[in-house]
Amino acid sequence: MIPRYTRPEFARIWEPQTRFTIMFEIEAHAADKMAELGVIPKAAARTIWEKGRGVIFNVDRIDEIEREVKHDVIAFLTHVTELVGPEARFLHQGMTSSDVNDTALAVQLARATDLLIEDVDLVLAALKRRALEHRMTPCVGRSHGIHAEPTTFGLKLAGHYAEFQRTRQRLVTARAEIATCAISGAVGTFANVAPEVEAHVAQKMGLEVEPVSTQVIPRDRHAAYFAALAVAGSAIERLAVEIRHLQRTEVLEAEEPFDPGQKGSSAMPHKRNPILTENLTGLARLIRSAVTPALENVALWHERDI
Repeated sequence: MIPRYTRPEFARIWEPQTRFTIMFEIEAHAADKMAELGVIPKAAARTIWEKGRGVIFNVDRIDEIEREVKHDVIAFLTHVTELVGPEARFLHQGMTSSDVNDTALAVQLARATDLLIEDVDLVLAALKRRALEHRMTPCVGRSHGIHAEPTTFGLKLAGHYAEFQRTRQRLVTARAEIATCAISGAVGTFANVAPEVEAHVAQKMGLEVEPVSTQVIPRDRHAAYFAALAVAGSAIERLAVEIRHLQRTEVLEAEEPFDPGQKGSSAMPHKRNPILTENLTGLARLIRSAVTPALENVALWHERDI
């Protein structure tokens, strides 16, 4: 996350501490079901939760272990063993690293999308309020940037409102598609881990079961998710560009808020520049730049590659 352009509730989702907590919960829930199925001792599963629940993971220690073992999940499990004790040896039975990594990423993406949908609801409410307020406020309609026929500012905003309704639905669909759990073991055959374990972890983590995984959750899900984010970014940019054009000195039909004490320029502090919408335009381009790598990641070698 870029600190300048994020908020604490989003940043927390992507902090290493949060990811390791999610990974522990996945492993511990899997252990619960394995204990119920008689694969590992029930006492071990209880101890794992007793000693591991709410623990603060030492991120630097995990990084240190990874530099030695050259494997992220092994480094994590090694540190869990340091915290939980010998019972941790019963974790990860029959599982592969992607079971933990992909499922943890699904949880993070689902949580982030919940926040995004809440934010879109706020945008929708503001657009609706302003569209109704200005439903009869006349303004110039423009085609190719040139004066055309009259319209109303409310109608402009109503068009953006409709677009953000579609944006919201795309995010809801993208969340449903990305929120899947795969605990199917090496190359996805369930040869060494029962499907009941996957179903249990999915239910506990608020996910759906991946119907057919390989060794990974299929990457078309991630590509569709990033595409939905890119379209959302484009909706934001369209609104931002409208405001930027309308704030030009020669037009000045609309303006961004300008806070008390705010300065527009180090050389010309009196200026009221459209800095917020310029930032949104730039960030929308950054979001869209992630789509092509996500699409290129769909085609993997056989059951998985990196």
